[in-house]
Amino acid sequence: MTTKSFFREVELPEQKPYDDALLFPAVLSPNTSFTTQPNLCVFETAIRDEKPWLESLLQQRGVILFRGFHVTSPSDFNRVVEAFGFAEIVYAGGRAPRTKVVGRVYTANESPPEMKINFHHEMSYLPEYPSKLFFFCEEEPGSGGETPIALSHMVYEKMKEKHPEFVAKVEEHGLKFITVTGDEDHSSSIGGKGWKSAYMTNDKKVANERAEKLGTKLEWMEHGVRIITGPVPAIGFNKESGQKTWFNNLALCNTSPTTNGISEDRDVYVELGNGDLVPDDAFEDLLKIMEDECVAIPWKKGDVMLVNNLTVLHGRQPVLKLPRRILASLCK
Repeated sequence: MTTKSFFREVELPEQKPYDDALLFPAVLSPNTSFTTQPNLCVFETAIRDEKPWLESLLQQRGVILFRGFHVTSPSDFNRVVEAFGFAEIVYAGGRAPRTKVVGRVYTANESPPEMKINFHHEMSYLPEYPSKLFFFCEEEPGSGGETPIALSHMVYEKMKEKHPEFVAKVEEHGLKFITVTGDEDHSSSIGGKGWKSAYMTNDKKVANERAEKLGTKLEWMEHGVRIITGPVPAIGFNKESGQKTWFNNLALCNTSPTTNGISEDRDVYVELGNGDLVPDDAFEDLLKIMEDECVAIPWKKGDVMLVNNLTVLHGRQPVLKLPRRILASLCK
């Protein structure tokens, strides 16, 4: 029996058809000819042996959800990540509060679980961002807490159809992000990482040097720092498919500055690279398009989700009933 027969594609009611009736995302389970809960070593071997096929499937479908495999702990998840052999990316300059668990495994965003996280491409505002994301469900939520996903080229096409002039400006000028933060992390916020952990130093001079390498400028204030990133490109291009993608984190940001330069209820303010504001109607339509296009599959314990960060946006639905523990790993 070949290892390729170890995987079988299954269908879930939440999946959506797109381009030539392909289902998004791809969902793989163990072949029924194997035991109900196959040995983790067999899963690792199948990943290594069939990596080219799995990568091709990821490129075509954007996301692969592995369900029903014997992955029960953070250490098991770390073994799955390492079986793929993708290089690890350092989370330098990222805004989400995270804690290392084991190996290459970290907590996902540690903001309050009842908070919604809008759609984004991980670290798309930095020069170096992950091309692939792994998520693992160690504890499935009692209710809610899905990690919704959306095909970025579909969002781009819908936005261009609805707001062609705005999208043209985004393509031409990019986006500029202004973040205000303090010394320490604040888990009460979605992007609540303090500058010390964001740049992995207590030294302001070192932080300045590391920020500069990331294309970011730090403006120090009496009780914190203003982090200015960009303008950065906000539209991507998928060379494999020839499609443009909505490759940015606009949906996470505040679009209306206040007198102190940033809203009190959001951490990040965004504007077009030329200084223009983001129109309210375009922002509202963007959020609606993302919700309409997304797929939100309820987590099951042991699920592993592999996301193509270059072509797929992701977020987090509010957790309605705890517990919920989702871990993550970022790869080049």
